Amino acid sequence: MPDLTLDDDRATGAWVAPLISTLLTLPACVLAYVFGGLSVMACDSCAAPEADRFASSFGIAFPVLLGGLGVALFLLAAGWALPWERRNTARRVGLALAAPVMVPVVYVVFAALVEWP
Repeated sequence: MPDLTLDDDRATGAWVAPLISTLLTLPACVLAYVFGGLSVMACDSCAAPEADRFASSFGIAFPVLLGGLGVALFLLAAGWALPWERRNTARRVGLALAAPVMVPVVYVVFAALVEWP
């Protein structure tokens, strides 16, 4: 028969860090995706050689942006998916911090990969 007097191992506020991370990460991902998608118009009036350089660099950079945003969403989901036990508190907070930080980092990488006009 299990001893019911032992303290429960559930963390009481385990949902706080993933919730704050969700409220920061999802809008940031949408904004990064929109600005990344709209940036293809930066070279609408460029000459042919400059437009070719821009298009070839954008063709590499945009999938990098999408992959990085996917990683940020994966980190967010992993923060929610961890069991809500005290021993996972540090991992949960780490994932919750990493997800919104990943978005501007990946956008800077995207902007660095594009050869802007």
